[in-house]
Amino acid sequence: MSAGAGQQLGEVEDLRPRRLEGPFGEFTGHYSGGRKMTVLRIDKISYRTDPVFEHLYLGMPWTEVDYLIAANTCVPLYEQLKKDFPEVQAVNAMYTHGLVVIVSTKKRYGGFAKAVGMRVLTTPHGLGYAATVIVVDEDVDPFNLPQVMWALSTKMNPSGDLVQIPHMPILDLAPQAQPTGIVDKLLIDATTPVGSDSRGTYGNQVHDLPETAAWLDKLRALTCLR
Repeated sequence: MSAGAGQQLGEVEDLRPRRLEGPFGEFTGHYSGGRKMTVLRIDKISYRTDPVFEHLYLGMPWTEVDYLIAANTCVPLYEQLKKDFPEVQAVNAMYTHGLVVIVSTKKRYGGFAKAVGMRVLTTPHGLGYAATVIVVDEDVDPFNLPQVMWALSTKMNPSGDLVQIPHMPILDLAPQAQPTGIVDKLLIDATTPVGSDSRGTYGNQVHDLPETAAWLDKLRALTCLR
């Protein structure tokens, strides 16, 4: 293991000797079990007198690590999905390192949103992390949880919009796995049916008047004055 050119910090001399490591408080908000890991011999420790971070706390979300990893999780997933499905508008994989992924997308035809959700589960990140995928319409902001909950409340019909995929891989730290590293994954289609999918009785959707935002700002200001 090295930290820059010519700086040897340590090495694993032999993969056979293993020692118990853990348990640690993990990003899932639970303690992991102790695991036997390879032994690393430390030869040198480097440091800087004016550190960028003194330490990073990892434990019950949200912590510093969650904020740092959020963008690094959302962006690669967005780029991978956008390459295959240009209709994808945004990807929210901020929660618990992307164990839940929310995607907003336009649709080409009936069932298209489910195809987008299935693609999430086959990305490099989705294979090991994404346990639940929620797909919403392009006019729903996946980073706005009240909007996502509205989509779940009015667009999702359990009879056809819940897809359970059995025996999928997930990282060993996921506490819901049984056995370790294996879990059933869930795809939730919370989009408006289009094309040949004629389920539901969706008419014209209600949209806020342009002046609504200004009135909401006034109401919030009055609330803060109390």
